[in-house]
Parts: sequence; C-alpha cells; structure tokens
Amino acid sequence: MAKPKAVFRCSACGHQVPKWFGRCPDCGEWGTIAESAPAAATRSTGTASVAPSHPATRITEVSAATAGAEPTGIGEFDRVLGRGVVPGSVILLAGEPGVGKSTLLLETVKHWAAQDRTALYVTGEESAGQVRLRAERTDAVDENIYLAAETDLATVLGHVEAVSPTLLIVDSVQTMVASGTDGVTGGVTQIRAVTTALVSLAKSSGVAVILVGHVTKDGNVAGPRSLEHLVDVVLAFEGDRHSSLRMVRGIKNRFGPADEVGCFEQRSDGIHEVPDPSGIFVHQHPSEVAGSATLVAMDGRRAMVGQIQALLNTTQMSSPRRAVSGLDSARVAMMLAVAEKHAGVAAGTKEVYASTVGGMRVTEPAADLAIFLAVFSSDQDKPIPSTTVAIGEVGLAGEVRRVPSIARRVAEAARLGFRHVIIPAGTDEELPRGLRISRVSDLAEAQRAALSRLAPVPTRTPF
Repeated sequence: MAKPKAVFRCSACGHQVPKWFGRCPDCGEWGTIAESAPAAATRSTGTASVAPSHPATRITEVSAATAGAEPTGIGEFDRVLGRGVVPGSVILLAGEPGVGKSTLLLETVKHWAAQDRTALYVTGEESAGQVRLRAERTDAVDENIYLAAETDLATVLGHVEAVSPTLLIVDSVQTMVASGTDGVTGGVTQIRAVTTALVSLAKSSGVAVILVGHVTKDGNVAGPRSLEHLVDVVLAFEGDRHSSLRMVRGIKNRFGPADEVGCFEQRSDGIHEVPDPSGIFVHQHPSEVAGSATLVAMDGRRAMVGQIQALLNTTQMSSPRRAVSGLDSARVAMMLAVAEKHAGVAAGTKEVYASTVGGMRVTEPAADLAIFLAVFSSDQDKPIPSTTVAIGEVGLAGEVRRVPSIARRVAEAARLGFRHVIIPAGTDEELPRGLRISRVSDLAEAQRAALSRLAPVPTRTPF
C-alpha cells in the first residue's frame, strides 16, 4: 500500500498546497503554512440507512407559527429583517470599522429589553465598562440587558445557559475562539467553527442570534464564503464618515425580501431611524436656481427622492476639470457627450461639477434624465421648477428609455408634494392621479417639459 503524501494547509484561510511555503499563495499571510495529517484512504462501501428519530411530516401539517417574527421595536431595522427577528434565526450584520454597528445593536437590545424580553450582549472587542459608558450615553441601560466580555466560545455558551436570553448579540464573530479547533483567531477555520456552534445553539434552543462581522477592504464580508451560507440573514451596514446617514441593506434573507433598505442617522446620543429619508436628499432653496433637478431613485424596494446639482463654468484651461460626487462618473461623462451632441451644450470648453445633495449615492440609469436636465439648466441658466421630477434613462441617440418601478417612483413624488413628473413615453403602469404627467420620447421634448411652467392640475391624469 502506497504511503500517503504529506499535506500542507494554511491555518488562516485553509488553502491546501502540496509542499511548504513561507507565504500562503492564496491569502498572502506569512508563516501560516503547516503540515497536517493526510486524510485516511477509505474504500466506498455505501451508506446504510438509519431510522429517523422524527418521521417526515406533510407540509400542510407543519405550523408556520414557529417562524413568526418578533419586532425589535426599531421600525427601519424590522423593515430590513422582514417584520422582525425570527426565534432561532442567525443574523450577520457586517460593516466597516466605526460605522456604528455596535451602537445600532445596543439600540436594538434597548428596545428589546423595553418589551420585557431578556437580551445577552457579548463583546469580544471592548470591555464591559466601555459598553456601559456607551449605553449610558444612548440611554440603553435596562435590567433585562445582560453584558459579558468574553472571547471563549465555551464560556459564551455557559452564559447563555445561565441567562436564558431570547436575543444573543455576539460582537464580533471574528474575536471568538473555539477551543479544540486549529487556526488563528479570526481565521477561516475558527470563524467556521464558531458560526456552526452558534447556529446549532440557535436552532436547538430557539434563541435569536445576531453576529457582528468585519468587512474586507473591498467591502465584502470577511471570512469564508460559507459563513454567509450558514446564517439565515446577511445585512450590510453602510455609511460615509463625512455624512451622518447610515443604511442597513439586506443581502440575504430567508424570512423576507432581500432587497430592503433601512435608513438611520448617527447622532451624538446614538443612532436614530429615519422613516422618511427623502427630506435629507432634497434641499429647499428660497428661490428656484439653475443647475438643479430632482429625481426618484430606487434603492432596493425603496423609492427615495433626491436632488442632482450641476455647475458649468467657462475656463481657459486646455483640459477642463470634471468633478463628480455621489454619481457614477461614467454616466455623467456620457450625459455630457449626449448634451453636447443633441442639446448644443458646449461642455468641452467648460469645467463641470456634478453632485447629489445630502450624501445620496445614485448609480442607476434612471438618473440619466435628471443629470442631463441639471447640466442643461446650468448651461442655459434657466431654472427647472422645484415641483418637477424627472425619471428616465437616456440613450446615446438622445432617446429617453423606460425604467422599472415607474409607478412606485411617481407615488413617492406625489406623496412629497411634487406636482409635475417627466417620465419616458410608452410607460404602461397605472400611475397616481392628481399629477401632471409629461411623457417624453427624446431630449427635445424633455427640455420643453422641464422648462414649462406648471399649469393647473387636471382633474384626471391624461394617459
């Protein structure tokens, strides 16, 4: 019988190589390659059947009450989760350092405990005193909140048995260590073992578990890809350090839609939900100004009204400057080319600045028409009425194309008091009544519709 060959495996990422290396060729870590015992050769003899402990049940006889969600008390968080936290579920909340993950979860346990439910907050990155200071600052001190500063998984499981919480927060999964498992703290092997144990705990005891995860420099969830497959819900916590706005975005959700978005605002006294974020992204001027256009963007299933501003200045420089903030620079450059070709805008000899208001980020094609109108308005120094909203994709030939979710966008504009909406021609969705609807097929029609003053609102919207 041939002698089994030696196997070398990276303790950080689990990558297997045929010989020893000083540096792992997969993750790039130094000194993590070590020899491991080769897998014993087994002969396939088939698997014998075993009588199940619980027989299979007809799906019509299975009760769905066991998967009912319990609201956390934070409306925006429940919106992304799908009405609340399901008992026995495991939720992964990932985000960049300092974005406010711990603050959001401390706010969650505050509302959870206020409903006479027990919560256990386990921190592996801070001391118990540091968490207590933050809790005092955000008014999150309650007798139903238990706090433990631990990094050993077995000790955490002992705390769960002693406290018997209905909600367990682990901050963060990268700091937990499973004794008896090889690998460095935060490595692939350790993360997989810790997550598997916590998932087993949640399913067997019915405790809802929320894990805090780190992200890589690319914005992806740190750790093995299997981590996202093990948990039930994966949420991304996003935010700009120069803005107080925070967004919780659903990536995976077994209990609801995976494209919901929740809006929050970071303040000195904690994090607060923003049920109506459209007001943040629209700046009200005392009078109408040129170079400003309003749009309705879709972020997942949520429609949000935003504002785009453009400024064109004549310059003597051979290479005029282009500065873009909050928009896709490639789409702005394309709109400048279309405006110069089909609207007579001499963008090649002018500096161009384009940005969104309030830190909003818009990359979808539905913002093309608003970008073009903002550029055209600034070039002609003709303001667009503040009650007008533009929605549509613009092609290179100057045509205005249809975009999805027109009805939902128009309904959001109507809710906020806008009276005139410019949309692509051919839209067959049923739109709200009481608005002036301008259906345009090209940029010339869009210009005339945008610069026209609002007539009296008809009693019936024309179709």
